Amino acid sequence: MQPTLLGKSSWQARFFRYMKSHWVFYLFLLPALLDVFIFKYIPMYGIQIAFRNFKIKQGFLGSEWTGFKYFIQFIEAPNFVELIGNTILLSLYTIIFTFPVPIILAFMINEIRNLRLKKTAQMLTYMPHFISMVAVAGLISLFLDRESGIVNIIIKAMGGEQVAFLGMSSAFRPIYVISEIWQHSGWNSIIYLSALAAVDMESIEAARIDGANRIQKIMYIDVPTILPTIIILLIMRVGTVLNVGFEKVYLLQNDLNRDVSEVISTYTYRLGILGGQFSLTTAIGLFNNIINAIVLLLVNGISRKVSDTSLF
Repeated sequence: MQPTLLGKSSWQARFFRYMKSHWVFYLFLLPALLDVFIFKYIPMYGIQIAFRNFKIKQGFLGSEWTGFKYFIQFIEAPNFVELIGNTILLSLYTIIFTFPVPIILAFMINEIRNLRLKKTAQMLTYMPHFISMVAVAGLISLFLDRESGIVNIIIKAMGGEQVAFLGMSSAFRPIYVISEIWQHSGWNSIIYLSALAAVDMESIEAARIDGANRIQKIMYIDVPTILPTIIILLIMRVGTVLNVGFEKVYLLQNDLNRDVSEVISTYTYRLGILGGQFSLTTAIGLFNNIINAIVLLLVNGISRKVSDTSLF
């Protein structure tokens, strides 16, 4: 028993020495941990609403237990396939067309040699990220207005016929994706620019001496350096495939494009907030998160086997 006690005592001594040396770092980490615990873990107590016929007056534990009733109700709903299809398609289009743009933009900004021009380009590209979503939706509606929108004015000047874009189901997804590229590409490029700052300058100088041009430098030095960052962010993005942003979709939605714009988030809003069906919408949200978690684990596992880069 004596060696075990000594080992335990030694482990405790090392632990206390470590905490004494690094307590400041953990002090700064504490607010983030409290935020996650208070606003992420404690609310998980309410997940049981999905398995109960929740009544506000009866509370969580007083409401009748219904099991998987609301999950089955959602899956058997007439619009279930349409909702899942709309959500997945809009999310996939967003990933396919918006994910590469910040990477390309980061490479372009990184190649700017003039420091003032570089900072100006960064500022101009990430400024739209801070615009209110309501303002963004208003700008889209203003630009695409059939009578006075700048897009239709240009179409008319070129001899074309004016189009009510927001009333066309076929135009909703392109409008959403293009607006996402404009609004978030600059902001999302910041993390890639940070990763590019870690590129080995000696390798760059050696490549220049060997006669490599900018494209070759990007392909053989920059891309391999930030590839782990790209893979990690892609895994995280694919893991939210059913979490299409609510605000912009809802603000651009109308009766004419609802057949493609009705996604899980807008559907749960109409049922839960406007319709008061708390149990059903909680079940839909839990179903949504479970699917996202499964997709995340699958993609993470594939990435770990293929590239040795993964979240865990």
